[in-house]
Amino acid sequence: MVQEANRQDMPYRNAALGVDERVNDLLGRMTREEKVGQMMQLDARLDVDQEVIDQHAGSLLHVSPENMIRANRATGRTRLGIPLLIGDDCIHGHSFFRGATIFPEQLGMAASFDPDLVERMGRATAREVATTGVHWTFSPVLCIARDTRWGRVDETFGEDPYLIGEMASALVRGYQGGSALSGSLAKDSVLATAKHFAGYSETQGGRDASEADLSHRKLLSWFLPPFERLAKEGVATFMLGYQSIDGTPVTINDWLLNDVLRGSWGYQGTLITDWDNVGRMVWEQKVQPDYTHAAAAAVRAGNDLVMTTPGFYQGALDALDQGMLREKDLDRAVRHILALKFRLGLFEDPRLPDPQAQKVVINSPGHQQLNLDVAEESMVLLRNKGALPLFGGLDDQGHCADGKSHSIALVGPLIDDAQNQLGDWAGGSGQCDWIQDQPREMISTVADGLRQELPDDWTLTCTSGIDIARLVDDPDGALYPDGQPRPKVAAPALVDQARFNQAIEAAKASDLIVAVVGDVVQLVGEGRSTATLDLYGPQARFLDALAETGKPMVIVLMSSKPLILPPSAEAAKALIWVPSPGMQGGRALARILTGQVEPTGRLPITFPRHAGQLPVYYNQIRGQHGNRYADLTQDPAFAFGEGQGYTTFAYGQPRLTGPAEVGPEDTVEVEVDLTNTGRRAGTEIVQVYISDLVTSVSWADRELKAFRRVHLEAGETTRVHFGIPVSDCTLVDAQGDRKVEPGEFEVLIGHSSRRNDLQKVAFTVR
Repeated sequence: MVQEANRQDMPYRNAALGVDERVNDLLGRMTREEKVGQMMQLDARLDVDQEVIDQHAGSLLHVSPENMIRANRATGRTRLGIPLLIGDDCIHGHSFFRGATIFPEQLGMAASFDPDLVERMGRATAREVATTGVHWTFSPVLCIARDTRWGRVDETFGEDPYLIGEMASALVRGYQGGSALSGSLAKDSVLATAKHFAGYSETQGGRDASEADLSHRKLLSWFLPPFERLAKEGVATFMLGYQSIDGTPVTINDWLLNDVLRGSWGYQGTLITDWDNVGRMVWEQKVQPDYTHAAAAAVRAGNDLVMTTPGFYQGALDALDQGMLREKDLDRAVRHILALKFRLGLFEDPRLPDPQAQKVVINSPGHQQLNLDVAEESMVLLRNKGALPLFGGLDDQGHCADGKSHSIALVGPLIDDAQNQLGDWAGGSGQCDWIQDQPREMISTVADGLRQELPDDWTLTCTSGIDIARLVDDPDGALYPDGQPRPKVAAPALVDQARFNQAIEAAKASDLIVAVVGDVVQLVGEGRSTATLDLYGPQARFLDALAETGKPMVIVLMSSKPLILPPSAEAAKALIWVPSPGMQGGRALARILTGQVEPTGRLPITFPRHAGQLPVYYNQIRGQHGNRYADLTQDPAFAFGEGQGYTTFAYGQPRLTGPAEVGPEDTVEVEVDLTNTGRRAGTEIVQVYISDLVTSVSWADRELKAFRRVHLEAGETTRVHFGIPVSDCTLVDAQGDRKVEPGEFEVLIGHSSRRNDLQKVAFTVR
C-alpha cells in the first residue's frame, strides 16, 4: 500500500500531463529487466503471478475470466504498477467468452459486400469485448486468399485487395471508433490489429506458415495496399506473419518492417510478433543459433511486443550483456507500448471486467438482430433452377399459399451441428481451455431454423445420415518425445449403414431434399491446411445416393472455404454457400430458403472446379499459352462477385458523365441504368472494374475499384453513379513504383468479375 501511495505522486501517474511526457518519466524509472518484460506478451494459461511479478510481463493473452482479476492484482504488487495490456483473438465476436455473440467469420462478412454492416458488427464486438477486461483484438486479417487449400481461408476477406481494404477499414472503425495513434479511445472501444503482415497466405502449396515465394514487386502490387490503408487510417497494431520471404522471416525482415511500414508509410503504431515467432527462428526455421541472437535480431528489426516466447526474457538480457543490444533499442519498443497504455487510459482505469455491463451488452437483443442481419447477407445463392424460394407467401391461416402440403427431408452431417456451425475461433474450436462450447440455446442450427420458419402444414423430417470426420491418434504417435500428448488428427468418419439408409429413405419419401454438407473445425485453421478441396469423409457418396433418388434437391454447402462437390451435385435444383454463419446461421438460412429474405451475398473468392486449378482468382496476370489445361478447363465453377437472388436485373450501357480524357489527378465519372426485371423486390451489388489496356509491365486484366448495394422494387429502374479517382487506376512498375500510366482504359460495370457479365466504356489518361 505504501508502494501504491508513493507511485501516485510520480509524473507518469498524472493524467493531466501529455502522453509523451508521461512516457518519458516512466521510461526513465524502469530497469532494463522491466523494459524487457514490458516487451513480452505471455500466455495467461500458465502462471500469471510468475509472469507478471517475476518476468514483468507487459501484456497477456488467453486470459480466462477468473484470471483477469488475479492478473490485475499481480500488477499492483509490482514496483511501478504498470497496467497490463490484455489481448485476444476476438475475430468474429468475442471468441473466448461463453455466451458472447458469435458472428459469421470474415469470409462470410466479405460476401455481404456491405462495409456499413461490417462496421456495425465491429462496434458490437468491441462493446462486448470491452466489458470483459480485454483491451485488444487480433483482428482483422488482411491476407489475400488464393491457394484455398490453406487452412485459414475462412479468416480472410477473400481474394481481392480492394474488397479486403474496404471491409478491413470498416471493421477497424467499428473496433476503435477512429485512429488509435492519436488521442484516446472510448471505454467501449478496443484496439485493432492488422495481420498477418505480409504475404502469409501465399505460402507454397497452401501449407500454413512455410516459405512464401514473393517478390517485393508482387507484395507492393497486391498484398500490401490493404495494410497501407490501415496504417494510414490509424490501426493500433500490426501483427507479423510466421513465414519467411526470400529466406528471411518476416519477424526480422528489414525491408518490410523498416523500409516500407516504418519508412515509406510512416507508421508509428505498435508491432507484435505472432505466436512464438522469435522462438521459431531458433527451434524451427533455424536461422538463429540461440535465444540471445534471436532476441537481439527481433528487437533491432523493430518489434515491440514479443508474443509467447518466454526465452526472450533471458535472451534479451544476455544480448545486452554481450553488446548485441543497447538499452536505447529497448526504449524505442517500450515507448510504443507505454503510449498505447496511456492513450487507453489504463493507468487511471485498467478496464477490468464489468459484470453489470456484461448483462446489458453481451448478446443483447440488438446484437442478436445484427447477427441475423450479417448471417443473411453472408449467404450466396450459386444456383437456382426454380426450387427456391420454397414458397411465395402464406394465407390467412399461416399455411402455404398454394394450398398444398409439402414435405422436406433435411439430411446431412451439418443439419444440427451447433458448434461446428460457428466456425473456427469460437470458443469450442479448441484455442482456450476454459470454454468447451457456446450455449446451445443461443445457436440456431439449420434444423432449428426450418422448424421455426416453415408453415405448420409442412412436414420436416430431420436425419443426418453420416458424420464427416472422427479423431484419431497422430500417425507419429499419441505422445511427443517429452511425453506430452499430441493433439488428435482428423480421419474420415466411418459409415453407419443403418443411419445412412435411414436418411436415403427419408429423402425418397419427401417432396424435396435439403442436404447440408461441408467441413468441420478439425479441418480448418492454423496447421490444418488440406491437400484437396473435395468433400471430406463419406459426403460425396452420400450426395450420390441422394441424387439417385430422383427427388428435387437443394444443397447447402456450409464450409469455411470453397469446396468441390461431386458430379452428382450437378443434378441439384439449387446450391447455396453458407460460410461459417455463426449463431443465427440456421434461422438466416431458413428465412432465405422460404423466401422471407432475398439472398444478396456475392462471392468474395473464386470456387475452382478442381484443386488442380489452384491458384484460381479473377485478377490473374495476363498472358499464357492457351486458355485451358489439356485435360480441364481453366474456367472456375463460380467466379468472384457471382451470386443470385430471387429476382433479375438488367444493366444499361454505361456512359461517362464527364470528360473521356482525364489526368492523373482527375476522377472518372460514370453511370449506368439498372432495372429490376423480376417480379419481386431485390438487391443487386453493382461492381465496377478497371482495365488498363496496354501496360509497361504484365498486369491483371481487370481489378475491382468500386461496388454498391442497390435495392429496387419489381420493375423499378435507377441510375447508379460512380466516381473513380484516376489515382486508383495504378500499377506497380518494374522498379516497384506505383503509378498511373497514360493510355487507354476501360470501365467495366456489371454483375460479377466474369467478362461476359460486364459492360464497358472507354476513357483515356493523359
